[in-house]
Amino acid sequence: MKKKVRTYSATDQEVRMLEAIATYHGFSRSAMLTSLVKKEFWRIFPAGTDDVRPDAGARIQDSGEEP
Repeated sequence: MKKKVRTYSATDQEVRMLEAIATYHGFSRSAMLTSLVKKEFWRIFPAGTDDVRPDAGARIQDSGEEP
């Protein structure tokens, strides 16, 4: 039996779930993870942090503001 090597911790089912979502969106698993992390980061920190600033010209929206 060949051993599976991963650089992150996930169950086989979680890897299959990630693969399904990535395939649906046309991304690689790595690109899908990056996309999800970015989406969650900007949801939690819409104005960025001390170390991570929004791109120049980015529209910063308060969570209570209508799009």
